Amino acid sequence: MTTSKPKAASTHDDPAGLVDTSAPVPATEPATAAEQQVNYQIHLRKIPLLAGLSDEDMTRVKADMRVRQYAKRDIVLQKGAAGDSLLFLLTGQLQVIDITEDGRAIGLRMLAPGDFFGEIAVINGTMRSASVVALSPVLVALLPRATALHLFAHSPSVASHMLRFLAEKVQRDSEFRALLSIHNTSRRLYTFLDLLKQKKEGDVHVVENLPTHQDIANMINTSRETVTRALLTLIQQGIIQKGTHKLIIIKPEALQKLIDG
Repeated sequence: MTTSKPKAASTHDDPAGLVDTSAPVPATEPATAAEQQVNYQIHLRKIPLLAGLSDEDMTRVKADMRVRQYAKRDIVLQKGAAGDSLLFLLTGQLQVIDITEDGRAIGLRMLAPGDFFGEIAVINGTMRSASVVALSPVLVALLPRATALHLFAHSPSVASHMLRFLAEKVQRDSEFRALLSIHNTSRRLYTFLDLLKQKKEGDVHVVENLPTHQDIANMINTSRETVTRALLTLIQQGIIQKGTHKLIIIKPEALQKLIDG
């Protein structure tokens, strides 16, 4: 795997404020002379899974955690590799993908700063079941499997968070399988947007960190042209409005009618 020259994280790269460039990280991967020009301080308490740790467990995490940098389109996790660490996305955006027998990349889900991944292989001691690719330059923190298993077994806050996460993941995977069974490609896209939307203040529905049209096409098994055409239709009908790296769903009821066919 390759790494890129570090650069300061922008607000879009790090909306959760996980990383500060004003101070060094306590423990990182060995840096080259060029990489030593920029240091990072990770705000571990802002990572949801780690927020409730005791001071003792937090000290252990700080000592064991390592940070790696990846350029856009780098493979962060390779399907079939050993599950030797739990990973946290600090800045940028990642996509979990699987490769079909005919070589097509199928997007499974998107990851945003603060998310963790690779938990199944860590828990089971098995090989990675999917690959993870960087959609932008990213910073990723790696926690060794032994430390992660210790937290799962001895930290009530981590165990509770993990149980909720796995339950939500099962539900999300079920919804996504149902989405892929929709034959009409436009309805498949509309349903995909509905799954991604988040409700903001003022009853506004927003799809944050919108993937590229090609990445969306990979995730819902269609072509980039189809995605572009369907989104343009929604914009022309006044159902959505495109912002910077996001979509605002102006008429959620109209979108739901299209989903229902």
